[in-house]
Order: sequence, then C-alpha cells, then structure tokens
Amino acid sequence: MGTIIDLFKSRRLIYELSKKDLQVRYLGSYLGILWAFIQPIVTILIFWFIFQVGFKFTPVDNFPFILWFVPAFLSWNFFADCLQSATNSVIENSYLVKKVVFRVSILPIIKINSALLVHCFFIVFLLGMFVYYGYDLSLYNLQVFYYLFATVILVLGLSFITSSLVIFLKDVGQFISMILQFGFWITPIFWTLETVPDKFHSLIRLNPMYYIVEGYRDSFVYNQWFWEKPDLAIYFWTVSVFLFILGLVIFKRLRPHFADVL
Repeated sequence: MGTIIDLFKSRRLIYELSKKDLQVRYLGSYLGILWAFIQPIVTILIFWFIFQVGFKFTPVDNFPFILWFVPAFLSWNFFADCLQSATNSVIENSYLVKKVVFRVSILPIIKINSALLVHCFFIVFLLGMFVYYGYDLSLYNLQVFYYLFATVILVLGLSFITSSLVIFLKDVGQFISMILQFGFWITPIFWTLETVPDKFHSLIRLNPMYYIVEGYRDSFVYNQWFWEKPDLAIYFWTVSVFLFILGLVIFKRLRPHFADVL
C-alpha cells in the first residue's frame, strides 16, 4: 500500500518525465516526437490499403474489415509497446538506480505513461475513422477508457515483474519480444473466435488480452457494455490484480540488489 501512495505522490514527476521520455526517444530526428504518431498511422494506412483495396476483405458483422480490425490492433499495439519499453526501463536508466532518493518504481510507469499519451491520440483518430465511414458516435465509445485503464493495470503488473527480472536475467527481454510476436497471432485481432474449433475457445479466453481486444470492439463496433460479460470481467480482474500485487512484491524484493548488478 505504501508503494502505491508513493507512486501517487510522484504523479507530477511521472508526467514530466513521460514527456521527456517521448522527446528523448526521437532525439536527433528532424520530425522528432511526430514519429510517435506517424509510424502507427502509416501502419494503419498500409493495412487499409491491403485489406480494403488489395484483397477487398468482406465486412465482418456488417462492418468494414478495417473498422473491425483497427480497434483490436490499436489495443494490442498499446499493450505491446508498453510492455516492451517498460521491461527495459530500469536498465536504460541505470544511472538513476544508484540515486538513493529516486523512486525506481516509477521508471516502468514513465514508459507506460508516455505510450498512453500517444495512444489517446489514436483513440481520437479511431473515432475520426468511424465518422469518416458514416457511423455515429455513441456513449459506448466512452467505454474504451475503462478498457484502457484495465490494460494499464495489466501491463503495469507485468512490467514490474519483467523490468526487475531482466536486470538479473538478460534473456527476459528477448523472451518478451518472442511472446509478444506469438501473442499477436493467438489473440483475435485478424480473426474471430468463431473461426476456430469450439474446443479451443476456453483456452483462447484465458489470454487476458482477449478481454481487452474484444472490449475495444465492443466499445466501437458491437455496442456492448462491459458488465454484459461478467464472467470475462471477473477472470480478467482476478488475473490482473494478482499480477499487479505479485509485480509490486517482486520489484520491492529485488530493488535493493539493482545497483549491485547494474
């Protein structure tokens, strides 16, 4: 509980360092921080050209494939970006670890927060896509912020675990990259649950990101409230809270040894 209070007290510092993290990430390039927005937009345009113009994918549940695909893609992209960058957050800022007065626990949060700033822009971008295709905005769209909060809690717990373990086991970073690549394809981003045999449905639902990906679609495509899926919500929050508490414990136990290894 004390750690959470400390994090809350550091909220202003987290915000300022998050902005600085975005600036430093693209330091030296002519467009600077704009690359944080340009790269995902170009990726979405490529997918649009491939699926809408090239292969002419048929609509999914009467929605253009690109509108059905992008909410899931953006939710996964945010999760993957957060986890990968937060995993290396302590190593990248090793000079701060040796400062006694610095709260090292905010380093993963800074990476997540900087990714969050960019992701909020893409939520607005996504709303613009739906308006462009002639769909009206609704109250269901606001639900995306619930799923965004859920993603942050999930990735924060995982990040506390991975960012502390990678200091002692360098292979953790490579392992996370591999898991994210594998996870992208086993999460229903390009495909629907109905396309796989029924016997695998329960297994796929064990993936916490299934809840997030489908939640984004519920907010923009299917117009369903999160309380209409109580079983999935209970499972997701049980796993996420457990990982969050476990992450805090592991990070706190290993924190005194960071400086010795770094």
